[in-house]
Amino acid sequence: MKILILNSGSSSIKYKLYDIEKDFFLLATGLVDRIGLKGSSIQHHPNNKKPITIKQDVPKHKLALELIGNALTDPSHGVIKNFSEIKGVGHRVVHGAEKFSGSVLITDEVISAIKDCCDLAPLHNPPNLLGIEACQELLPGVPQVAVFDTAFHQTMPKKAFLYGLEYSQYVKYGVRRYGFHGTSHKYVSQKCAEILNADINNLKIITCHLGNGCSLTAVDKGISVDTSMGLTPLEGVLMGTRCGDIDPYVPLYLIEKEGLTLDTINNLLNKKSGLYGICGKRDMRDVLNQLEKKDELAKVAIDVFVYRIIKYIGAYSASMNGVDVICFTAGIGENCGIIRKRIMDYFTYLGIVIDDIKNEENSTIISTPESKVKVLVIPTNEELVIAQDTFQIISQN
Repeated sequence: MKILILNSGSSSIKYKLYDIEKDFFLLATGLVDRIGLKGSSIQHHPNNKKPITIKQDVPKHKLALELIGNALTDPSHGVIKNFSEIKGVGHRVVHGAEKFSGSVLITDEVISAIKDCCDLAPLHNPPNLLGIEACQELLPGVPQVAVFDTAFHQTMPKKAFLYGLEYSQYVKYGVRRYGFHGTSHKYVSQKCAEILNADINNLKIITCHLGNGCSLTAVDKGISVDTSMGLTPLEGVLMGTRCGDIDPYVPLYLIEKEGLTLDTINNLLNKKSGLYGICGKRDMRDVLNQLEKKDELAKVAIDVFVYRIIKYIGAYSASMNGVDVICFTAGIGENCGIIRKRIMDYFTYLGIVIDDIKNEENSTIISTPESKVKVLVIPTNEELVIAQDTFQIISQN
């Protein structure tokens, strides 16, 4: 059985194809980029074959999916004979609000509910729906499954997800903390228990998903009890272009002082803030390169980035009344030993001792044997979680 995994954005579709019968073996991965824009292309990476890039105008998501099908079935660089071998499609859907606490088989009712959440994720849910609708046209009758970024965090108690606003605003409009990167936090927390040969029900874990988007989650006994992102992915720690936590009055103040519009404020907070806002670079690799050149603002940006993460780890250690494992994942978390070391140096009071050599090598366990808290580095695999959920759900229907 082959299962196709899609992450459909406004101008791109990332995809992976798994062979379930071969223990979720990854057959191919790829990206259709710049959909609806000039310079669009498909980058296709088949397993055990040379990757290819095809440049072609891709005006709509339906054509993008057709190109994915062509790439997967091409005699020279394909991995299946025809599209009919695909028996299920799993979709990453960013926001499910309180409507979904787990992955679900996509029906007309589910599509309607995802549309209802578009106000909460206007940049993400609409293109997620485009991917679903394109699959319905090109793969009629093939079951599709929605896997929500927010679902893992639906276990949070009210004390963790409620804001200090009028309660009626939560009841009427769903204004609360939802959290994101749920499939990543779920995957790496479960992987921590597996690697340590421990029962996850006996572990208090803090997972740090640090990439262009960053979030931390407190995972107690395998469930999310608190997370840093909020109503949208804007809340929490400093990110590549997102500001993270700020005084709620700041946007109002800037509107008053500079006459900014709501669209301008939205663009500022989401796309022109964070690392980029402070030092003009959004990628941590570029920021570190600037730091080597003695760029003072690069130093400030890294200081703020590290400090915000330290505060959240400290808060979650307190809220869970202890911590057994701290796990780093995603682009920065998996590959940037300098940042991990700077963060962990603040937690000697917890008995954490980092093995500097293992940290530099991005080893799986970077704490020493005598460290009272284990510190791990685990590559995230959100697509595998989506594939597993998709297989389980379509097998039951």
